Amino acid sequence: MIKIICIFLSLLLTFGFCTPAIAQTQTITPEELQLGDELANKAFTATNRGDFATAEKYWTEIIEKFPNNPAIWSNRGNSRVSQNKLAAALTDYNKAIELAPDVTDPYLNRGTALEGLGRWEEAISDYNYVLELDPNDAMAYNNRGNAEAGLGKWQEAIADYQKSTEIAPNFAFARANYALALYETGKIDDAIREMRNIVRKYPQFADMRAALTAAYWVGGNQGEAESNWVAAYGLDIRYKDMNWVTNIRRWPPSMVAALDKFLKLQ
Repeated sequence: MIKIICIFLSLLLTFGFCTPAIAQTQTITPEELQLGDELANKAFTATNRGDFATAEKYWTEIIEKFPNNPAIWSNRGNSRVSQNKLAAALTDYNKAIELAPDVTDPYLNRGTALEGLGRWEEAISDYNYVLELDPNDAMAYNNRGNAEAGLGKWQEAIADYQKSTEIAPNFAFARANYALALYETGKIDDAIREMRNIVRKYPQFADMRAALTAAYWVGGNQGEAESNWVAAYGLDIRYKDMNWVTNIRRWPPSMVAALDKFLKLQ
């Protein structure tokens, strides 16, 4: 028998959970540790192929064996969010936070689940706490901007997206969210300029290809709209699903309306 502090070292390092503050001493055998690693690898493999139900099953098996590991609870929560099982995911994140109250990842993850439920203020509270723990967390600024956008607080969202990109200039989605928010606030030329800059750097970024499609179409530039749509649809067919664009990707209302106009004339 051996005593270990961080169960599944590779898993914990991946998610930043291997810290003395949340270490859970547990007596396990090398065989049990190996089994845990194997199950974790299977869960990640299932996640990578988009089989989130199977990933959830593996995380559940690991939790049954090692219930005091916060990373595992948080990862099962992620697999549940990916299946839109948001209430169940919140339960997992709450448990992860109970076990690791000073680690940022579970708060970020819980915030995204709260956003999915439209509980914007609660999500913002989680992101605020993350920023208390780490004032340079680019993801927290981006996510807080998303929650503020959910409340229609576009100027606050723009400020948070800008801060996120200042901290992490290569955070493409923060830049994309910034461009979409500019469009929503009527800064059309600035928004299109930012979208084009993003596509120039990331030509396979479907989100901005689809956004350019919408912006160009309502702006009367049919050729550019069609060209960007061919690229966007080839990269990610979900942009043809207005429910997904509106409720999952959560584009701003003006961008949703613009893309809808384009799609209805296809």
